[in-house]
Amino acid sequence: MSLVKRCRPHRSPGLPVLVVGALALAAGLAGGPASAASQDTLHDLASAQGKYFGSATDNPELPDAAYAAKLGSEFGQITPGNSMKWDTTEPTRGRFDFAKGDVITDFAQEHGQTVRGHTLVWHSQLPGWVGALPSTEVETAMTDHITAEATHYRGEVAAWDVVNEPFNEDGTFRTSPFYNAMGKDYIAKALRAAHAADPDAKLYINDYNVEGKGAKSDAMYNLVSDLLDEGVPLDGVGMQAHLAIQYGFPYQMQANMQRFADLGLDVAVTELDVRMQLPADAAKLATQSSYYAQVVDACLAVERCVGITVWDYTDKYSWVPSTFPGEGAANLYDDGLAPKPAYAAVRTALGDDGDDDGGDDGGDGGTPGTLKALYRANDTAAGDNQIKPGLQLVNTGTAPVSLPAVTVRYWFSGDNGATTYGSWCDWSPIGCSTITHRVVAASSPKSGADHYLEVGFTGGTLAPGAATGEMQLRLSKTDWSNFNESDDYSHGTGASYADASKVTVYVGGALVWGIEP
Repeated sequence: MSLVKRCRPHRSPGLPVLVVGALALAAGLAGGPASAASQDTLHDLASAQGKYFGSATDNPELPDAAYAAKLGSEFGQITPGNSMKWDTTEPTRGRFDFAKGDVITDFAQEHGQTVRGHTLVWHSQLPGWVGALPSTEVETAMTDHITAEATHYRGEVAAWDVVNEPFNEDGTFRTSPFYNAMGKDYIAKALRAAHAADPDAKLYINDYNVEGKGAKSDAMYNLVSDLLDEGVPLDGVGMQAHLAIQYGFPYQMQANMQRFADLGLDVAVTELDVRMQLPADAAKLATQSSYYAQVVDACLAVERCVGITVWDYTDKYSWVPSTFPGEGAANLYDDGLAPKPAYAAVRTALGDDGDDDGGDDGGDGGTPGTLKALYRANDTAAGDNQIKPGLQLVNTGTAPVSLPAVTVRYWFSGDNGATTYGSWCDWSPIGCSTITHRVVAASSPKSGADHYLEVGFTGGTLAPGAATGEMQLRLSKTDWSNFNESDDYSHGTGASYADASKVTVYVGGALVWGIEP
C-alpha cells in the first residue's frame, strides 16, 4: 500500500477527559470519589467516574459475531493487539500496509469508541530489515515509520504507545536496534516525531512491571522526569498490568501512579489481565477478583489515571496460555463469553449499586459495597472445644460502607455433641459492644460447613481504605464437646492476617466477598 492516506470520517481526538467540578466536590464531601449510578456497561460506570474502560482486540477475533457485539457495547475504548505494530504496517522498508489497523479504527468509529495506538517503537515484532540496517540509518527509518503511521491515523487514534517496553527488569535500558544506534535519545526522538505527525494525539511510554514501586518504575520515573525537563512532548505513562495471583499485588500501586501524576502526566492502565496457574478454582477466582478490584480502586483514587484497558476481555482470545504454559483464566469473561466473578468485582469497584435492570452483571443483579475479609487462626488446636477465628474487614472501595448493612459468615461443621452454641466477642478495637454474633444452621449443609458464625454490627461506617481492625471471636457447643476444625470450610492455619476467600461478606444481603461452600 502506498503512503497515501484514505479519506474517512474523523472523530474528535483525545481520550475522554477527567470529570472535575461537581464530581470533585461530591468526592470531597464523601471522603473519596463519588459513587457512580448503576449503568449498563463497564464503560458507562467508568465514565461516571471520569474514566474510560476499554479492551484490546485484534483482527482474527472480529468475525466472531458474539465477541464483536460485546466488544462494541461494553467498552468505550479499544487497542489493537498487533495490527498497528511495525511488522504488520511496514514489512518492507518504505512500503506501508495499514489495512488491518484500519479495520480496528473503522470498528471503533462505528461503535463510538476511542482507539489507543499500539505501538510505534518496540524492540519486538520488528521486520527483519530493521535489525539489518546500519546504525547510521536506524534513526531515519524510525522517524519515517512514525511519521507515516501517525500521519495515517491522525484524528483516529486518541493516544499512542509511542515507545513500548524500554527497560529491563533492573531498570537498565533494554538493548534494541534503536537503543544500539542512538542510546536512550531514541525515546525523545520518537516522541518528537510522533508529535510532529499528530499534534493532537496523547503520547505515552508504556511498559510492564512498572505498576508498583521498584527498580523498573523508578527508572521510568527518572526517564520521564528528564524528558519533561528537556521539553520533550510526553503526555502520560502506560502501566500494562499483566498481573499474576501467584506473585502478589504490585507494591503501592496507587502511590506509584500518584507520583507520575504529580509530574503533570496522565497514567493509564493499558493491558490489564490477572492470570493464574491452571486449573482455576473458586479460591483463585476470588483472589483474581480482588486484584482486578484493587487496580480499579487505585485508578479511581488518582485523578490523572484516565482509564483502564483489559488485554482482551475474554479467556477465549487470551495471549496468556500460549506465552505462560500452564497458566490462564486471566480475563473478565470466560471462553464462552460469560462474565466471571472478576467482572462483578470490577462493576462493584466502579460504583455499581446493584440496581441495574439491563446490564450484564454476571447473573447476580450486581454486588453492592466493596469489602474484603481477612482471617487468621487465633487457636492452633484444631481439636479442642472452642473455635477462635480472628476476622477483619477492609473497605477496598471508594465510598463509605454502612456497617449495620454488613454481615460476615465463618463456615464450620458442628461434628458430634450438642446442636446448640454460644458465641462471644473477646476483643476488638471498634468495641465488642458494636459487634453482634450468633451461630446459624446452614440451610443446605455440606461437609465442613453445616453451620456458620454470623457477625454483624449495630452501628458505624467503614470509610474507603479503612479496616475494622481485629475482631477476636469465639464459639463453643453448649455441652463444651470438642470440634474437629481440620476439615472446616473457613478454617485455616495461618498465624497472620490474609485475604480469606472462604469467609463470606454480604452487604444488604448480597454477597460481595468470598465463595460460599
